[in-house]
Amino acid sequence: MKKIGIISVRLIIAFVSTLQAQFTQIELFSGFDKTDFTLFSNYSVTAKNSLSITTLAFFQKFGEKENQIFDEVGVQPTLFWNINETIALGPSLYYNSFGGFSERLSAKFTVKNSSVLLVVIPTVAYSEKKRASLAEAFAQFQLHTPLTDKISLWFNGQFLTVWDKFKTHSRSFQQLRLGASYKGHQLGLGLDFDQYGTQPIAQSNVGLYYRKTL
Repeated sequence: MKKIGIISVRLIIAFVSTLQAQFTQIELFSGFDKTDFTLFSNYSVTAKNSLSITTLAFFQKFGEKENQIFDEVGVQPTLFWNINETIALGPSLYYNSFGGFSERLSAKFTVKNSSVLLVVIPTVAYSEKKRASLAEAFAQFQLHTPLTDKISLWFNGQFLTVWDKFKTHSRSFQQLRLGASYKGHQLGLGLDFDQYGTQPIAQSNVGLYYRKTL
């Protein structure tokens, strides 16, 4: 799993580095028992931004041996048709080290201004491994307040929930970040909450995070 995770992260970075994204967010979180790498990017395929690719990818590694069964890799590129600045629709192919491959159809709702960004991506999918349909929702928000020309205060959150056959809980997480940014480099305190399975097994971690938006 460790070798697979390292290879996957390298492939993700190599793939995204060629995209010339409108934005690429890279975050590294290190807690007492967990290290988590997350990438979220979006770039235009066409000059008028009618088509774009959004990529969500993450890799997490637990330190304690009894928790390493929760080590996880997920990669999901989605081709979106942008109906307007707020709403987009598109298909994707997702790989997860727990669930295998799944074919997906997602919608993306985006609200943003100079200090707030909210992205919500609901998805319906079919899992090849489980041979069943599922429902998923991912959300990200960012709030920031400038303190000086170079320093700003940030509050970020990412949320995911997955339900097999639209009724049985499979996987969820909540990630909260509070920090300061200096010249685009963001550093602060992070809280991660993870839930696994039908009768959710919960994991929680407190740590530090570093985020960079390219």
